[in-house]
This record gives sequence, structure tokens and C-alpha cells, in this order.
Amino acid sequence: MSAIQLTVVGLGRMGANIARRIQQHAQTPVNIAVYDVNPDTVKAVAAEGFTPLSSLADLAQFNDSANPQFVWVMVPAEVTQQTIHAVAEHLAPGSTIIDGGNTFYRDDIANAAWLATKGIDFVDVGTSGGVYGLERGFSLMIGGETSVVERLDPIFKAMAPGIESAPRTPGRDGEPSQAEYGFLHCGPIGSGHFIKMVHNGIEYGAMAAYAEGLNLIHAAAQGIKHPTAVGEHVETKYEFDMEEVTEVWRRGSVVASWLLDLTATAYTEDPELASYEGSVSDSGEGRWTVQTAIDAGVPANVLSASLMGRFTSRGNDLYANKVLSAMRKKFGGHVEAKKK
Repeated sequence: MSAIQLTVVGLGRMGANIARRIQQHAQTPVNIAVYDVNPDTVKAVAAEGFTPLSSLADLAQFNDSANPQFVWVMVPAEVTQQTIHAVAEHLAPGSTIIDGGNTFYRDDIANAAWLATKGIDFVDVGTSGGVYGLERGFSLMIGGETSVVERLDPIFKAMAPGIESAPRTPGRDGEPSQAEYGFLHCGPIGSGHFIKMVHNGIEYGAMAAYAEGLNLIHAAAQGIKHPTAVGEHVETKYEFDMEEVTEVWRRGSVVASWLLDLTATAYTEDPELASYEGSVSDSGEGRWTVQTAIDAGVPANVLSASLMGRFTSRGNDLYANKVLSAMRKKFGGHVEAKKK
């Protein structure tokens, strides 16, 4: 059996680690080539045992009708389509392009249709694991034609965390399912990125819940005034150790999670979080999740609020707050409170 020919295009925070993970864990022979728009990055990564490509035109050397090649595209969403088109120029019919980035599932359908006119197959893979994927493995949500996806099974198994990464769910027995290994063929083209989109929307909500709860705990150090039964006000004031709070939650708590593990690590490294500005960006998938919920007429209250919270963190509500302050002054003569 011929070795699988795979090229990883885009060697950023995840792309290079995908190549490394496959190299380290593949159970069948895989020849891995690497390409990036930065030649120095290509040189550095290729030194680890990969075939360097100086341009996308070099992909043509791997065209083999008896062993069609795979190209994994791992670039930012805003340049994914143009990269797919550029890669396709150098592939023979029967080759497969895998989009492992964060792409809107509707764009997958359009990209697949365009590639089909050239006889090139397409697979979309929602890839979760971030910078820890090399060590922990990547959770993979896959969309595409069954026959094409099955040819990629050795690649997905090498990338995924494996069944040992979590205890089996009670009630499951016998041969482990695909999902138990950490990858899942979700359905036709676009379905992988659809599941990853919702996954990221949930991630937004979970992160916001932790942040709001910890903010309330942090506020207790400033004192919380509350009324008593006789109308008087008393103040409750606590000095909580945020590092220790997150640490105790990690053990036996129902809110324990990998996100909480990372939060605890952040507090250990920077107890006051002084190195963070508090301006939170959004990758686009949160927006797509909310828009899709609107299109489907499905309530997504928490997910929507968490996305709006990210906008607020960047000061995008400043003008609205000025308008609110102006209205209060005009209807009630309220003087604007000075910032502390």
C-alpha cells in the first residue's frame, strides 16, 4: 500500500502542530509536505522531518492517479477561499482539499461545488484543540462524502485524542464508536463546520459564564451593600483568593472543565490578571452561530448575550452610554457619575 501523501498549507498556531501530530501518531505511512506564505516558517518546520514546498506550484509533483493526494488548508477564514482556489490550480482530478479552519458552513457548500467542476473532492473539518492539540490531540468534526472521508481515516485517527482521553460514558460497551476516539463524520459537506460553529458558540457562552461569576467574586472585595429586615444597610466584604477558588472548583465540582483548568493556570501565572487589557475579540463563529439561530428561529439567549459581551469589552458601547447619560441628565437632572 502506498503512503498517504498529505500537504499542510498554513503553518500557524495549529497548522504546524497538525503536521507534527500526524507525524508522531500515524499508524500507516504518511508523507507530509508543508507550505506557508512565510519561507522562514517553512524552513523551520520542514527541519523537523517534513518536505518543504517553496510555492503551491510544487504540489504538482505529488499528482498521482493511483494515489491521489490530500491538501489540508489551515489558514484564516478571510483568506480560505482564495487559498483553496490557488491550491486547486495545481491538483489533478481525484485529489482532495481539506478545509480545517473556521469556515462558515455555507461557504463550504460553495467551495465544494466549485471544486467539483475540476474533479477535486472537498472535506470540511471543524478542528478543536488549539495550541494544545499536539499534546492532547484534536477533536474533529467532519463533513463530506463518505467514500472520501473514509480514505482519510488514518489521518483523523492520528490527529484525534483517542479513546483513552476520557472515561467511557456509562452504558456504552463493545467496540468504541468513531466519536469515542475523538473524531466524527457528521454528515455531508458543510456539516462538520456547522457542528464546529455551534461548538464555538457554546464556548463563548461557557467562557462568559465563568467570567461573570468570577467578576462577582472579585467584586466582593470592594464590599456588597444589602438591606436588612429593618431597612438598614450592611456591608458584606470578603477577600477571596481567585487562584484558590478556581483551583477548588477543578476538583469534584460540576463546573469543572478544561476551560476552568486554563483559567486556574492563568491565575497562577498572573494572580491579578494585570497583563490583560480585557478587550476580547471574536473569530466570527459566534456571529455565525447567532445568525443561524435567527435564521432557524431557535432561541439562543446565552450565546447571543455572550457575543454582545465581547463587543462591549472592546468599548463598542461607549457612544450608547453617552446617549444614556445625556437622557438621564435631561429628564431627571442626573449628574454623570465620575469614573473611579
